[in-house]
Amino acid sequence: MDVVSFARGIPAPECLPVEELADCAKAAIERDGKAVLSYGPGGGYGPLREWIAARHGVEPGRVVVTSGSLQGFVFLAEQLVQPGARVLVEAPTYDRPLKILGRLGAEIVGLPMDDDGLEPDALEQALASGPKPAFLYTIATFQNPSGRTLSEERRRRLVEIAREHELFVLEDDPYGLVRYEGDPLPTLFELEGGVNVTYASSFSKTVAPGVRVGYFVLPTPLAKQIEALAVSTYISPPFMTQATVHEFLRRGNFEPNLERIRGLLGARRDAMLDALEQQLPDGATWSRPEGGYFVWVDLPHDAPTVARAEAAGVTFVAGQDFFSDGGGAQSMRLAFSFVSPDEIAEGVARLAPLLVGASAPASAL
Repeated sequence: MDVVSFARGIPAPECLPVEELADCAKAAIERDGKAVLSYGPGGGYGPLREWIAARHGVEPGRVVVTSGSLQGFVFLAEQLVQPGARVLVEAPTYDRPLKILGRLGAEIVGLPMDDDGLEPDALEQALASGPKPAFLYTIATFQNPSGRTLSEERRRRLVEIAREHELFVLEDDPYGLVRYEGDPLPTLFELEGGVNVTYASSFSKTVAPGVRVGYFVLPTPLAKQIEALAVSTYISPPFMTQATVHEFLRRGNFEPNLERIRGLLGARRDAMLDALEQQLPDGATWSRPEGGYFVWVDLPHDAPTVARAEAAGVTFVAGQDFFSDGGGAQSMRLAFSFVSPDEIAEGVARLAPLLVGASAPASAL
């Protein structure tokens, strides 16, 4: 029996514009091969930096293109976090930054969320109850892992809090353009003006994850520091893939590709929500994201173990992985982006019987 994986937060293979990217890579080499096949500045491929800067209304010197946005997070955290420094995060939040911050010795403070995203009152309480944090890390739109989106009212309040406290905010926005319904909301970066809010995104969800092209929009002095750190880490960015992405953008492929991805993944989101509605037992609740990759399920009791689910032919990521302080035992993250609608229906049918009672001990597997 093949395992249906709801653990993989990656795009389905048919989302990847393989032929277009192959042609773009060829064109990038033919047009600018001596530059893209050599060493170059640590901030990334110049034409791509200029495209990103124009999109966000900033000078190109504020843009640093990184090998995926997580590499940029590492660089930024290394600049801002000393052992014992407080870092505020949503609870739950993306598990990889939790691991990075833990490795750096940060004091990680989780802030509660509800269906409208991070609770501003909790943020104000955290700011009043301890030393000034190094920064707040937030995924405001289609959050990983919950799929939730910070409401516009709360976005405006969070911006006010950041200004009042001169709080450095990192807005991570890899999913914001992958919207299936509803109206786009202004980013925190747009609302605040980019003084206290730094913006991060990538082309992993909108073009292809394998190109490993992410970026940050930073204050100029910090951008220079991150660029220097990039040079000291890997000498030169991978200009070949960055130039390929730029060629893809230059040709006008970006928006049509987004529409195609939205159609493919929107059908999977609908299949997931339909299956959960039909199959999950009474007492279970789940998020209903308007975009992104993930649905968050809460149960009235502890979730089944991942090992037990795998034995039944389905897998997910346990809720505990997304908390720094032991939460999430009654929760699961289900990714719908990789598997087909039919596989989603089958996977939920396999999972549902495991959710009726408490998880079985390992010895019962």
